[in-house]
Amino acid sequence: MGNQITYNKVIITLIFFISLLVLHTESIRPPFSCDSSNKVTSSFPFCNAALPISQRANDVVSRLTVDEKVLQLVNGAPEIPRLGISAYEWWSEGLHGVSRHGKGTLFNGTIKAATQFPQIILTASTFDEDLWYRIAQAIGREARAMYNAGQLKGLTLWAPNINILRDPRWGRGQETAGEDPMMVGKYAVAYVRGIQGDSFEGGKLQDGHLQASACCKHFISQDLDNWNNFSRYTFDAHVLKQDLADSFEPPFKSCVEQGKASSVMCAYNLVNGIPNCANFDLLTTIARGQWGLQGYIVSDCDAVDKIYTAQHYAKEPEDAVAATLKAGMDVNCGSHLKTYTKSALEKKKVQESDIDRALHNLFSMRMRLGLFNGDPSKLEYGDISAAEICSQEHRALALEAARNGIVLLKNSDRFLPLSKMNTKSLAVIGPKANDSEVLLGNYEGYSCKNVTLLQGLQGYVPNTMYHPGCNFINCTSAAINEAVDIAKKADYVVLVMGLDQTIEREQQDRSELGLPGMQEKLITAIAQSASKPVILVLMCGGPVDVSFAKDNQKIGGILWVGYPGEGGAAALTEIIFGEHNPGGKLPVTWYPKEFSKVPMNDMRMRPVASNGYPGRTYRFYNGPKVFEFGYGLSYTNYSYSFASVSQNTLQFKNLKVNKTTENRSALNIAVSDIGPEVCNKATISVKVAVKNQGEMAGKHPVLLFLRYCKAEDEVPRKSLIGFKSVNLKAGENTQTTFDVKPCEHFTRANTDGSLVIDEGKYLLLVGNGEYPVTVVV
Repeated sequence: MGNQITYNKVIITLIFFISLLVLHTESIRPPFSCDSSNKVTSSFPFCNAALPISQRANDVVSRLTVDEKVLQLVNGAPEIPRLGISAYEWWSEGLHGVSRHGKGTLFNGTIKAATQFPQIILTASTFDEDLWYRIAQAIGREARAMYNAGQLKGLTLWAPNINILRDPRWGRGQETAGEDPMMVGKYAVAYVRGIQGDSFEGGKLQDGHLQASACCKHFISQDLDNWNNFSRYTFDAHVLKQDLADSFEPPFKSCVEQGKASSVMCAYNLVNGIPNCANFDLLTTIARGQWGLQGYIVSDCDAVDKIYTAQHYAKEPEDAVAATLKAGMDVNCGSHLKTYTKSALEKKKVQESDIDRALHNLFSMRMRLGLFNGDPSKLEYGDISAAEICSQEHRALALEAARNGIVLLKNSDRFLPLSKMNTKSLAVIGPKANDSEVLLGNYEGYSCKNVTLLQGLQGYVPNTMYHPGCNFINCTSAAINEAVDIAKKADYVVLVMGLDQTIEREQQDRSELGLPGMQEKLITAIAQSASKPVILVLMCGGPVDVSFAKDNQKIGGILWVGYPGEGGAAALTEIIFGEHNPGGKLPVTWYPKEFSKVPMNDMRMRPVASNGYPGRTYRFYNGPKVFEFGYGLSYTNYSYSFASVSQNTLQFKNLKVNKTTENRSALNIAVSDIGPEVCNKATISVKVAVKNQGEMAGKHPVLLFLRYCKAEDEVPRKSLIGFKSVNLKAGENTQTTFDVKPCEHFTRANTDGSLVIDEGKYLLLVGNGEYPVTVVV
């Protein structure tokens, strides 16, 4: 009898634990609709994966009540139990790794971290499209792995940020791929293809199904957050048609047309008097009509509410609902549509068909992600497991990106690299040198492993002394004497200075461009007292004016590390001690402090000679620079020459020739009048010979520029038209080929916003070499 009781207890205990296991398994199941075990709901046409997605989306929308429809128009879409439709969270972030920001990501389960790659501004400095793609691929797979593990409530990642870095003070400049529209567009395409599960070349996703969804943001001309009395919520950006056409629109056009992005986010601000999220021409005519967006359009968070409460563009809250839905927006990050769409219907400011249009796009997206096809573990991407998160492969990729992105700005008399063997002691000074979180930048997640720059250097030189130097990064107080005493005791000194997220971030633009507080004074004092020249490491997203350090002979080397991600400490240490040859190039102009006198709210790209306005970005800025776009040194020397150019004269005859509209003597032709056949025949094949003339192997990008020989304010001073990475051993040489497309690369916008090609002489530029090409019209 006793044995029977014991047996029964064992059985009951076993059943209890099995029940707990089942409950736990249920709790971590990812959200999905059309569960095949639910015979009622699985029979609906919208659950039939064999039907076209458009038909399935129409079916699900037709079954919803008005109240159910309204609740689906916001980022936190609730479940609809009677139809077996799961809840969905649209807001997740993946700028440079699966992020802890947004409402869709949970790091409270078995997955506590995700690979954190460098902040985008540093990744951009590699000028390496293949690397950009591989990083995005890794982020997309880690996102899908987190979804499969039940720790991601949606697969719509609101990245990349593809606004150009128009003004160096912008707090979110760190999130961008720099200031060049073509380059930012290339980054957008690589990122979107990687995230969504497409091939590097594109075209793999013929059926439209996605690994995850990427979102091109912030559409458009949003590059001011909080400067003086201007706020992104109310700023009316007065943008010329000319600048829209050849500066602000191109990255988004590439993101949608070539990258096949499945989402666009409309920005808070107004452009020429119209809120972006209420601009029909922008969202429907251009993004959907001209560029062919297949996907959904989301507002930035609370942007719809701001149209009413802050911009006063809408007289009533229901007017904001009507303006955005009729413009083509589909989902509101925030609660405004949940609160006021029903009353907007009752007041006849919107029709139910406006809501249905938006919902069709939203449910289509969820179906493209495979979330209406039953249990996702049995479907494509269902085998992507948590083992991929923080995998050795992904962490090695984060290190590779940091290594190849770090830019060597100064190296007097080949001061760097240091000898690991001969460096007996090191002094590391800086308020953030022993902080791992600062390495991540904003929109960060939790790192797989946290290693500070100080810890990285200590791994190479055990006898490393540390002093913060400043009280905080803003350095309102500096312990100069104490820091100098430590510096005097060391063989070499590494100064880690710059910015952090208290100084530049979302909703925090800078007011000036120098190093904050007493940092410059501290650096100068230590450099003057140290026995050998010091190394200055700059950690920042936006550029800073370090002219004082550039000109100081006691500062032997300057390295810009951006916010280098979780591999940053290892990458910096390897570069300082010569285990890796730096090859990064600046993706943005570094301006002098005086540039802060230029009003940040002035959106004009081109200079204005009559009032001394200097213009913006390397393409138009005509003032002094601390460092130029594309600048970056190496531990070796590279030489460049034009090996061959397939044609040096472009004949555009028998076409409509226009006089320029800017009171210039030159003639031009509209690209729209040329036609694709003529454009294709005009393609120039350019072969550039590259030789590593030094003693150290290295990888670096080769940048090809174009300059129009008639220097005029309306025309870019030069434009980047191609970039390729080359990896050469010491003494090795190679050739790299660029396909130059005149109908794309030789164009500029006229004052009407039309793309034209000017007649005359152009120069292809690489390194110090140039090659003339003439356009005849």
